[in-house]
Amino acid sequence: MSEPGQIRTSVVVVGGGPVGLGLAAALGTAGIRTVLVERGLEPSAVPKGQNLTARSLEHFYFWDCADQLRAARLLPPEFPIGGITAYESLAGQYWYAPPGRETVGDFYFQRAERLPQYLTESVLRRRVAALDSVLGMFGWSAAGVFPDDDGVRVTAVADSGAEREIRAAFVVGCDGAHSLVREQAGITCSEAGRGQRMVLAVFRSADLNESLERFPRRTTYRVLHPELRGYWRFFGRVDAAQTWFFHAPVPADATTGTLDMRAIIEQAAGFGVGCEFGYIGLWDMRVDIADTYQHGRAFIAGDAAHSIPPYGAHGLNSGLEDAVNLAWKLAAVLRGWAPPRLLETYTAERRPILVETAQAIVAGIAGDGAFLEHNSPQRDRGEFERAWGGRTEGETPPASYEPHYEGSSIVCGPAGSTCGVRGHHALEARPGHHLSPALLSSGRNVFTELGRGYTLIALTQDLAPVAAFRDAAQAMLMPLHVIIDTFDGGRAAYGHRYILVRPDQHVAWTGSTPPADPAGLLRRVAGRAEE
Repeated sequence: MSEPGQIRTSVVVVGGGPVGLGLAAALGTAGIRTVLVERGLEPSAVPKGQNLTARSLEHFYFWDCADQLRAARLLPPEFPIGGITAYESLAGQYWYAPPGRETVGDFYFQRAERLPQYLTESVLRRRVAALDSVLGMFGWSAAGVFPDDDGVRVTAVADSGAEREIRAAFVVGCDGAHSLVREQAGITCSEAGRGQRMVLAVFRSADLNESLERFPRRTTYRVLHPELRGYWRFFGRVDAAQTWFFHAPVPADATTGTLDMRAIIEQAAGFGVGCEFGYIGLWDMRVDIADTYQHGRAFIAGDAAHSIPPYGAHGLNSGLEDAVNLAWKLAAVLRGWAPPRLLETYTAERRPILVETAQAIVAGIAGDGAFLEHNSPQRDRGEFERAWGGRTEGETPPASYEPHYEGSSIVCGPAGSTCGVRGHHALEARPGHHLSPALLSSGRNVFTELGRGYTLIALTQDLAPVAAFRDAAQAMLMPLHVIIDTFDGGRAAYGHRYILVRPDQHVAWTGSTPPADPAGLLRRVAGRAEE
């Protein structure tokens, strides 16, 4: 029985930024009763994270709001999303356009997008508001989080001073780098390295766009300068013509009052820039990774679990991947077809991804610093040009960054494998890896046919193994959707006739022949291997 004024639900999500909203959308779409507590009545007007990967757009597709997201964009359709890298300033003679995520676009069902974070949040707020299973408490803050063996109690306080108590089975902190949920759950963080004071400015400038017409059309422009020790001065488009954001390293004792922002921007540009500033703020770039993403019934996701430099747009996109990974596991446990220990795989799968991502970013900053220290056109132009040319030809393409869960206990991956980001994109269906799209013989993409739970793709006309899978899943009360087709056309690229796909579109198992024990296989991927 709930007490008067008490709200009872299945999951409380604390923090309604894009990760908290994404988690609420994922849970709500699955029919899980969710309460979202967010102090802001409206999204922040600061653009923040803008690049959404093709993988993130797949999430929006399954949350039934991908079209709404694309409709909200400020850039014209098909505007290139890649970037430019320049030496010393954007006016210098040395620059190149490194490969972007478009090189791996064929391995995903959706294409990447770019729009300000406040528009992304607005789309997600509307989607969450349309879900009957989600209660959005905007204008409320979490004042206390108290997990116990039976559930969790969250005290929420409104701006008016009103107070409500929320009782739930689980709580998830999506409440940022200074997470209350993380603190009160007793989850510690390990700092992996590098700290740097940074400035973020948002400004309008019509002449900056005109001055960049020497380059191919791009959305981001980064400047490498010897005095920056590998950190970037970084311009990004908010719209196609006039609105920009700008990041740059500044001294540790800098304040917004002591910085000459126009001078810093013009130094990075290499020419005069008329600026009408809308926002200037300081922040600390650092690497913090939580030692675990779970303590009992409390979980953390997004910046509450990992703070990493915003190079490569990994922060926001990784946070959305956290949300998707955790949501299907919470739903499985709450619906009773998976045991609570399935939730332990959330940390086991996601934390190594962020550790390796952070390591790659820190190594990239150090590598840029080393290049700038050892190569200078003023010292030796010929040597610099050879090194610069080698750098542009050898820049690591996005294809080598491929997060996967090969080593997960609920994935039938290769012996001795681990979860991580080092890999390669492939059309072949591989356990632990994201499923690549393929056309079915009906002409529809396989992604349009995937179920909300597990999906068995059977590229065979032998229906006996399919029946065995269905019987085993039914006995476990495990949701299993089946796609039956032929092993020809583009589907042959999968390399296997049987592919078991998780609710997050990662492959759990593949086989050229049926498994000897379908029930045992399904128990394993549901975290029930010990039964």
